[in-house]
Amino acid sequence: MPLQTFSLQQVQAHSSADSCWVIHNNNVYNVTSFVADHPGGEDYILDHAGADITALMHDHLAHLHSDRAYDMLQAFLIGSLHTMPDDDTFAPPRLRSRANTTQEQQDIPDYLKPTDLAADRKTKFLDLSLPLLHQLWTSDFSKAFYLEQVHIPRHLPHPARIFASPYLEVFTKTPWYVIPIFWLPIIAFNVYKSLEAGQSQDKVATFFLSGMFLWTLAEYVIHRFLFHLDDLLPDSTVWLTAHFLLHGIHHYIPMDRLRLVMPPVLAVVIATPLNKLAHTVFEEPAAYAVMAGALFGYVLYDLTHYYLHHAKVFKIHFQEMKTYHLAHHYKNFEGGYGITSKIWDRVFNTELKL
Repeated sequence: MPLQTFSLQQVQAHSSADSCWVIHNNNVYNVTSFVADHPGGEDYILDHAGADITALMHDHLAHLHSDRAYDMLQAFLIGSLHTMPDDDTFAPPRLRSRANTTQEQQDIPDYLKPTDLAADRKTKFLDLSLPLLHQLWTSDFSKAFYLEQVHIPRHLPHPARIFASPYLEVFTKTPWYVIPIFWLPIIAFNVYKSLEAGQSQDKVATFFLSGMFLWTLAEYVIHRFLFHLDDLLPDSTVWLTAHFLLHGIHHYIPMDRLRLVMPPVLAVVIATPLNKLAHTVFEEPAAYAVMAGALFGYVLYDLTHYYLHHAKVFKIHFQEMKTYHLAHHYKNFEGGYGITSKIWDRVFNTELKL
């Protein structure tokens, strides 16, 4: 079916958050549903709404895009641009098409050209319009194919569906506010137990802060050696499914708001051996305070993680954090494991160079 053709004036009319179209390589894309989730921030798209972004997306100094970004862009294709000789003469410079000659098309590297949608469907990975778990569980994907595909980010304007059953589906979704509601009372209980055991307030505060610092190491270790245990992952459907539910889904659909923070049940499973370790290493009064601090560090981590993905962040410090973390998703998942801090990435030589 041929694509619909739009004039430059028609595209320019869609230049707001309510209706945002852009031009790339003479194709027209409706990115309205993606504006709020754009890794570089919504302002970056809105500043170029209704405009030709071909040159901008190729500009490494302005805002580097990986080849995965070009794959994602194809999901928003709605038509092509009808160019007339006068269009480039009278259009403002930023709106002029940079790709309306055969020579310029040939000059674009292959990895920057739009994905062939028909060819992309032949990858035969998961269909995002259907429940995902059953597809993966009944698949015969090889480990290599699965890991390749799951680390190519996709985008949906709504939460993906895991189960066909609406009753089971409820338990797969975790809004961000569940994290403080569930964990803050447990943190308060641990502080209370430490004080009740005779620990002074000063020592409780010291061990609490120590626990927060230890969390930064736990955050790195869990992310790198549990969530990204890719090389040691057995090549079987059971293990691939476990990987997908544990962390793979977050890389597959990184902007899914309800599949980002850690479900309390999973967090409790991970926290239980850490709690046992704390009570083994420290005396009981100190162990309670250390765990309170570590759990508080976890809460800050999960809320920060959500904030970096979905909020219009403060430009001071947090914009750099957002850029760094989203590079882990969109450019190189084999580095940048620290989310709230880069310290352990630097110590273990996994820091991403942006």
